Amino acid sequence: MYFLKLILRNIFRHKLRTWLTIIGLVVAVLAFGLLRTVVDAWYAGADAASNTRLVTRNAISLIFPLPITYEEKIRKIDGVRAVAHANWFGGVYITEKNFFPQFAVDAYHWFDLYPEFVISPEQKKAFQLDRKGCIVGRKLANNYGWKIGDIVPIRGTIFPGNWEFVIRGIYDGAEKKTDTSQFFFQWDYLNETLLKTAPRRANLAGIYFIGVTQPDGAPEISAEIDKTFKNSLAETLTETEKAFQLGFVAMTEAIVVAIRAVSFLVIFIIMTVMANTIAMTARERTTEYATLKALGFKPRHITVLIFGESFAIALIGAIIGIALTFPVASKFAETMGTLFPVFNVSHSTLLMQLSAAAIVALVAAILPSYRASRMPIVEGLRNIG
Repeated sequence: MYFLKLILRNIFRHKLRTWLTIIGLVVAVLAFGLLRTVVDAWYAGADAASNTRLVTRNAISLIFPLPITYEEKIRKIDGVRAVAHANWFGGVYITEKNFFPQFAVDAYHWFDLYPEFVISPEQKKAFQLDRKGCIVGRKLANNYGWKIGDIVPIRGTIFPGNWEFVIRGIYDGAEKKTDTSQFFFQWDYLNETLLKTAPRRANLAGIYFIGVTQPDGAPEISAEIDKTFKNSLAETLTETEKAFQLGFVAMTEAIVVAIRAVSFLVIFIIMTVMANTIAMTARERTTEYATLKALGFKPRHITVLIFGESFAIALIGAIIGIALTFPVASKFAETMGTLFPVFNVSHSTLLMQLSAAAIVALVAAILPSYRASRMPIVEGLRNIG
């Protein structure tokens, strides 16, 4: 208890220096947490992927579609419990800045494959009965102020034209990590329009999403699906939903690596600042430490004092930095809109922030404590400043 009181009094003997160091730690911990949350958000889609869902696409590239007739053949394969087709729409709502995922989906089977999308049976039924109906995520609805019954105009890019959709349902996420920023409308509406305007693009599906009865059987089912369409005009590639999502992340892997590198660079910089602060403090108190030794204090007591001051400063900075992470992350997510559908500060990020602060405190105190504890009493008493 005595040492604790001494440590708390010592850290604020030079208030300006201590508070500047704490502010630096706050900024570092906050920046580290925010950058780690960005990395987590990058992998959110893959982390939320189910191990009971497979994705089948064209083996050449995702941009090449598959015949709609493949659906029934896939459905007949052993181990398959459900199949739903979808097309990426890629339209523009008012301006290109308003980006959000838009999918033309199988109205009758899509939501059966995604139990994490929580929607009332009444809204689902209304969506199925309205060709121009759509279902949007809660985050998307809140972001644009949409409500059920609103008409949403979208300008097509991949599928040219001016399209109008009526919001018939708003889905919520079963979990915090569920993406609620997506826009779904009926594939039949898209297909019927294409039959009139571009027949050669009709009756095609971009992707098939497949539910399997047993996750352990996914590799065999994937191989069987691809074998079924081997040597056809549109061969397939089937993989788990997680692998499919990670494929998109791999396209931007360099950005993720850069963000990770910057997050650790921030910690390294504040580590040098913290080490300089503790070194200056220990140097100024050399005579005091020598006096304590002369009074009977052991080298370990000096070590405890220096490490205690270092950890106390780091703890204060870490607590404030972590406390600020939540509102700053919330504001950042609000500013970014739907670019990061899931942007939550995870428990692992909080643990990494605390660990980073602890490492900074530990490294910063090692050399000053070693020097102070090893310095002879006579030499310490002769020290000036």
